[in-house]
Amino acid sequence: MKAAFVSVVPSPYQRDLFQALAQRPEVQLSVFYLEAAAPDSPWPQKPLAAYEKILRGFWFALGSARCHVNWPPRLRDFDVVVMNTLMSLTGQWLMRGALRHQPWIFWGERLGRGGRLHERLAAPLHRAAGIAAIGSLAEEDYRARFPEPRHFRIPYFCDLEPFSNAPRQSRHEGRVVFLFCGQMIARKGVDLLLAAFQRLGGGARLLLVGREAELPQMLAPLPASIRERIEYAGFQPPEELPRFFAQADVFVLPSRYDGWGVVVNQAVGAGLPIICSDMVGAARDLVEEEVNGLLFPAGDAAALAGKMQRLVAQPGLAARWGEASRRRARHWTPEAGAAQWVEAFQATLDA
Repeated sequence: MKAAFVSVVPSPYQRDLFQALAQRPEVQLSVFYLEAAAPDSPWPQKPLAAYEKILRGFWFALGSARCHVNWPPRLRDFDVVVMNTLMSLTGQWLMRGALRHQPWIFWGERLGRGGRLHERLAAPLHRAAGIAAIGSLAEEDYRARFPEPRHFRIPYFCDLEPFSNAPRQSRHEGRVVFLFCGQMIARKGVDLLLAAFQRLGGGARLLLVGREAELPQMLAPLPASIRERIEYAGFQPPEELPRFFAQADVFVLPSRYDGWGVVVNQAVGAGLPIICSDMVGAARDLVEEEVNGLLFPAGDAAALAGKMQRLVAQPGLAARWGEASRRRARHWTPEAGAAQWVEAFQATLDA
């Protein structure tokens, strides 16, 4: 079958999945991107595969979002098309008109509730052949809001071997190292993490990896005695991340909202116990309470501090729950994701 994906930018995490899907004998894959690199993303650009192409076009600012206008790809020869863009004129034109005579699937994280404009942009999803939700929380939302299409659950899958194979680097004997990886912004809950960390004793360290963004303002009010137990390693390219995950004992993602959160996949691959807010999409599918991690109510710094303190007081939990994460990682490979896409394609074409 000939399958095409239309996505925004060559994300290193989506590309792991595309590479595995391109190796499936049943699929002739093409991937079209709206831009080569996002201006707010520091991912290093890598050469494109033979099945990947950047579409000609441009983007303009629409509030805090980027709206893309591209010369659309020729899609009529494909058996099925997957749309991974909603907030673009290119995607809207394809979903509202150009794809009306062939089956297409929308693939996306849980949608926000953005008012009348957002509802209008999402309206074409009622006519999709299928919706592939990125995670359980997204699937529940899509089923309720768009009951007409066939529904699938296909979250992000990425290559976890570098995280599983990275040698452990214990740097602080007798101290628990908590790791956060992502943008240092309020939506990611970094301010909550710092407030929670301040409540912990000297037996804890905090390692921060990612774009600096709002971090200086967040660190400024902290006493020097707290700041000296915090290490900021800056932004790191994807290939460098495994060695930072290997330095940690516990991974924390305290986001106020996160549609998915690929860093949770990576923490599972690294064999780490995970503390997540209940507004992280990946938490529902990858974190099992009291088995490989803990959840807390988004926005509650005191609750987060309590979860972190538990792992400081009971360090044996980290090793046991980390092994549970490592076992879970075996089922979250790009090959597993590619198999799910082949099943979705076949179900859509057989309908």
